[in-house]
Amino acid sequence: MNWLKDIFRPKIKTMFSKIKDVPENMWLPCPKCGTLMYRKDLHNHLNVCTKCDYHLFLQINDRFESLFDDGKFTKVEIADVKDDPLNFKDLKKYKDRLSQYRNSTKSRDAAEVAYGKIGGVDAVVCAFNFEFMGGSMGTFVGEAILKAAETAVKKHAAFITIPASGGARMQESMLSLMQMARTTMAVNKVRDAKLPYIVVFANPTMGGVSASFAMLGDIHIAEKGALIGFAGKRVIEQTIKQKLPPEFQTAECLKEQGMVDIVVHRKDLKDTLANILKMLMHK
Repeated sequence: MNWLKDIFRPKIKTMFSKIKDVPENMWLPCPKCGTLMYRKDLHNHLNVCTKCDYHLFLQINDRFESLFDDGKFTKVEIADVKDDPLNFKDLKKYKDRLSQYRNSTKSRDAAEVAYGKIGGVDAVVCAFNFEFMGGSMGTFVGEAILKAAETAVKKHAAFITIPASGGARMQESMLSLMQMARTTMAVNKVRDAKLPYIVVFANPTMGGVSASFAMLGDIHIAEKGALIGFAGKRVIEQTIKQKLPPEFQTAECLKEQGMVDIVVHRKDLKDTLANILKMLMHK
């Protein structure tokens, strides 16, 4: 049946050559429901699944554009810190890991700071990128929080943090844990200036980040379905030898317990912040 091969083989080759021309990252499955989403459509929906409303990670620039009026903002420069203060190495040198993530995310570290207006009110926002080493907090992130707080005081603006982090960065050991106290001091500077400090919990906010500046907000807002806590669910279950409910450590659960004030869909976050800022800043 060589004639069948002669007919179908060219067509099959053509079909597979077209598939190869399709970029590998054009489609993305939802981590929760598995729905395959066209990346461009996902971007237009602020990285929220159109089927189950699962909130995926959002790049920092996309986050800033979605929050600031007309998508306009000014980045705030963060002072240099030593990349590898402990010369740390596990399976790979810490310096090499930093280079790898900087190349893949096009970001200097896990947090960035920007200044602009939200609903016509001056605001300084420090946002995290979970895709940079799990949004972990090292000395650079501590410096970013401190710089953001100082900028807010200088410009008499509201201070907003949007953490998405697994906690302290183990490659910096005690230096990363010191940022818990350092970021708390930064928040106190804003409070002393009688300016509002708002925390927007993104998924996930865990570990040393949740145990420091992230739980000190005047108002706590959480994106829908965000995971918020200190130790992970499995660690707690193994410790107490009990099964925890499915909704444990979710934004909705913490709202019921009074630790979160508002749970909001990402598309409504800007309007929610704008209304709150207008009330708090008397605009």
